[in-house]
Amino acid sequence: MKSSYRGLLAQVSIAHLVSHLHIMTVPALLPLLPDHMQVSFVQLGIAMGVFGIVTGLVQAPFGFLVDRVGARKMLMAALLLGSASFGLLAVFPTYPCLLAVMVLAGVANGIYPPADYSLLSHGVPSDVMGRAFSIHTFAGFFGAALAPVVMVSVALAASPRWSFAASALAGGLAWCAMLISSPLPAGQPATSTGKSSPTEHRPLTTPVMALAVLTLLFTLLSLSTGAIEKFSVSALVQGFDVTLPTANVALTAFLFASAFGVLAGGVLADRTDKHGYVAAVAFGLAALMVVLVIKIPLPPVLLAVALGITGFLTGVVAPSRDMLVRAASPVGAEGRTFGIVSTGFNVGGIIGPLLFGLLLDRGLPGGVLWAAVGFMVATTVVVLLQEKHQRLTHMPAHQHG
Repeated sequence: MKSSYRGLLAQVSIAHLVSHLHIMTVPALLPLLPDHMQVSFVQLGIAMGVFGIVTGLVQAPFGFLVDRVGARKMLMAALLLGSASFGLLAVFPTYPCLLAVMVLAGVANGIYPPADYSLLSHGVPSDVMGRAFSIHTFAGFFGAALAPVVMVSVALAASPRWSFAASALAGGLAWCAMLISSPLPAGQPATSTGKSSPTEHRPLTTPVMALAVLTLLFTLLSLSTGAIEKFSVSALVQGFDVTLPTANVALTAFLFASAFGVLAGGVLADRTDKHGYVAAVAFGLAALMVVLVIKIPLPPVLLAVALGITGFLTGVVAPSRDMLVRAASPVGAEGRTFGIVSTGFNVGGIIGPLLFGLLLDRGLPGGVLWAAVGFMVATTVVVLLQEKHQRLTHMPAHQHG
């Protein structure tokens, strides 16, 4: 069983890596596409917005479909559709085709979260679930980090259309790997590895309030990290007299530390059932680090260290976040639960750029970082409330007084 769940984890993690590679393919090529497609940056922004909107619309319905049709079938369909989409763009590298491809790739992207988490929830023993979630999330970070290097290198060596072909090839190879791999038998949950694990409580029905709170949590997480990942460089340069190279180094430290924070968070998530408290402490400390960056002028090395610590702390949250969702999901309904709450990421992805872009346009770059602090504090409050709600829900009746 150990080798079975590890094989399953490898398959799902590779698919997650490919999904983030596909997500970042067009953004990575952004500086080159205006000349290649004869379009403006605004038109490219509209295309990327279409991708996000489509993903947000289909993700929750696909969660229900995953639970009915089967997570593995849906995941393979997502890989095939996403790969075919970028293959089409390699053949017809035009703006109308890009819009159509963003719709198709957005549909494929909406399948990944519910399918991935359903497979992991069914196929991985509960006492190593946190570590499995962390490896899965780390793979996504790695795929996103690969995209700029691979896509731009291929585009400069040949042309952007070959970058689209490379993106399609990556998905095709992942699909072939899943096709020839042997999955866990359908409906057979993984057994324990034999190690001790915290007692796991799962609800019998889907709790509506918990879904609403967790969707809000995912929205706040998206806004908190999105402010730093996408807008901190502009904010630091415009409002804090930081040079562009220094700001880029600090952001790189944040991203790499986030990835390793995910791995550390996985180990921590397997050692406790107090996942809400883990997330609250991590995000509370991350908020303090961002306040430090805002209030104290830091030399380049210390700025990179401060944002690196911030990234590590936000990464630690990811496995505990996923464990909170799993704890709120009835057995057999993991796909729909993760599908619903993951729409919060898309909501944050739509609201964040509008809010942070407005702050920069109004000459308030510091407001971007303060907004990140505010969303981190709000996240801390939400996870504490969710933790308290779950503990009251699972408390024996004689203790409710």
